[in-house]
Amino acid sequence: MLEALRRHRSTWRLVVGAAAVGLVAAAVAVALTGPWDAGRRAAEREQAAAADAQRERSAAVAGGTGGVAVLDPVDGTGPRYTADGLARALDPALEDGALGEGAAAAVVDLATGEALWTDHAGTGRAPASTVKIVTAVTALDALGPDHRLTTTVRWDAEHERVVLVGGGDPTLTEDALRDLAERTAGALADRDAGTVGVAYDVSLYRNGGERHPIGVNDNIAYITPLQINEGRLDGSTHGPTPRSDEPAADAARAFADALADAGADVAGDPREHTAPDDAEQLAAARSAPLSALVERMLTNSDNDLAEALARHTALAAGEAADAAGLGRAMTAGLDALGIPHDGVRFADASGLDRDGRLTADVLTRTLVAAADPDHPELRSALTGLPVAGFSGTLTDRYADPGDAAGAGVVRAKTGTLTGVNTLAGTAATPDGHVLAFAFLASGTTDADAAEAALDRAASALAGCGCG
Repeated sequence: MLEALRRHRSTWRLVVGAAAVGLVAAAVAVALTGPWDAGRRAAEREQAAAADAQRERSAAVAGGTGGVAVLDPVDGTGPRYTADGLARALDPALEDGALGEGAAAAVVDLATGEALWTDHAGTGRAPASTVKIVTAVTALDALGPDHRLTTTVRWDAEHERVVLVGGGDPTLTEDALRDLAERTAGALADRDAGTVGVAYDVSLYRNGGERHPIGVNDNIAYITPLQINEGRLDGSTHGPTPRSDEPAADAARAFADALADAGADVAGDPREHTAPDDAEQLAAARSAPLSALVERMLTNSDNDLAEALARHTALAAGEAADAAGLGRAMTAGLDALGIPHDGVRFADASGLDRDGRLTADVLTRTLVAAADPDHPELRSALTGLPVAGFSGTLTDRYADPGDAAGAGVVRAKTGTLTGVNTLAGTAATPDGHVLAFAFLASGTTDADAAEAALDRAASALAGCGCG
């Protein structure tokens, strides 16, 4: 499945010395690939190696090498993608009746930013979860890929209590909270503290937090800067699941219990209280780097994490950490990257609110920005995209024969609401190009059939000469 992707990476490396455009293309390929060091991409490497071995065995049986030319010269003699050719490839899928009023669409050369084909690309449509691409890029641009979200414990000497201060990290785990409590107990012992109270501080977000417009449900918890594992009640790490409607208080109670277990003398139940400005820090728990959080958010379509990252983007821009503030900050983020945003309205950062609007043009321009060699800090917005037929929300898609060309070489963010189906990402073509695409369909009549139509369109790009 990943042989074409592996072959694509290898051929782009051959281009580096050929011409300046080859350098750009190689940089794009590297941005798409990401480091092969751990987790999901290590698994991809193993699968690619297995595919290599299988191909070699097949070639031996066939009596040949099985090699094919996959990259035309970069001296201007290679194939030209034309609007007519792309229309012929895409129209059969994008005119599927299941897509309702049809898909607004754009296809762009990821290396050059050239728009190759558009259809209502400037029309605002409900993006569903494809808005997370913009959430990712604006957060990375504002905060940097090494930024970490930090939960702290501070000492309120006047009231002889420790204050658990929410740092806006929805990925904080029970184990990390327990470790934080143990280190806090050690710090209290060092200062010979006696009986202490416990408070929790959620002042990082306006009014301590807010409910998403769709409310607390299996798709998202109450939005607050203090919570354990996204307020999940069943120990899961991704996907819809029952959520707590008071995740901050739950986290504070768990911390107080862990603090007592670690030997501290804890009195009373935790209360909400803002830590004094001069309160000494006793301990801290830091999240994974932002680059890893972005990959998790995109791969799993993590709504809680998307809303958290956008609120940190808002804070970095001097805005309030609420829905209105993140909308202003994300719009300003597009401005900073030189991306026009006519037709755009940010109702949230996760795409759960159907009042949001994005255009296919903005989505493809954002993908191009993430691939820009001058902006390596944005790279994880590409490497986090699910791989067709392999990872994240695309794991169970691209299994049908009609989608075979896209398996392993399409990386895309999915989007699904009732009556809304979207897909945006990249496709590596047989001749070595990488195309960015965005398909936004509203008024869809059959979710499964609409998904299949969008997958066929992405696969048509992946298998397309389109001249």
